[in-house]
Amino acid sequence: MIKIAVLAVQGAFIEHIKMLERLGVECIELRQRADLELAFDGLILPGGESTVQGKLLRELGMFDLLQERIRDGLPVLATCAGLILLAEKLSNDDKAYFQTLPVTVKRNAYGRQLGSFSVPGDLEGIGTFPMEFIRAPYIEEVGHGVQVLARVEGNIAAVSYQNQLGTAFHPELTEDVRIHEAFLRLINFNTRAFQIF
Repeated sequence: MIKIAVLAVQGAFIEHIKMLERLGVECIELRQRADLELAFDGLILPGGESTVQGKLLRELGMFDLLQERIRDGLPVLATCAGLILLAEKLSNDDKAYFQTLPVTVKRNAYGRQLGSFSVPGDLEGIGTFPMEFIRAPYIEEVGHGVQVLARVEGNIAAVSYQNQLGTAFHPELTEDVRIHEAFLRLINFNTRAFQIF
């Protein structure tokens, strides 16, 4: 049976867990370094405050171990702040975190006026998807091998790369389970690429 670890130090991790439980998936909450010793097949990096999450990951001694596992091919689904954690570069911040996803991300890209909004968008391989943006980033540039899965208002809102799937929006805040189902298929197929899209 698939077991998914959800980073649970800050942010919207409960919503991911509830969605996975709807799909009959067992979840582990990652709160401390010792939790990384447990066996799991995939990782979810939730939305929230990327700066706080990055700081806590380092303080709790979890950062290097998670970065190494992602680099070694652990399937990961990252939403909003999670996308920022994966990004190789942030265009409006000197900091960078795991740097496993070869993209440049702009934090809080939509500003205060459009800080939060909902829009149906076309998601490659899935179709129209209800996209919930909350003080969201977007992807400004992608590197070699990165597949663009969605654009909203001309801005890149979702990508896949090898074992990593990143969205600027929050699929866990909708009733639509298709992105989580796609993530589970990636794990079941034991592949390093989101060929299902």
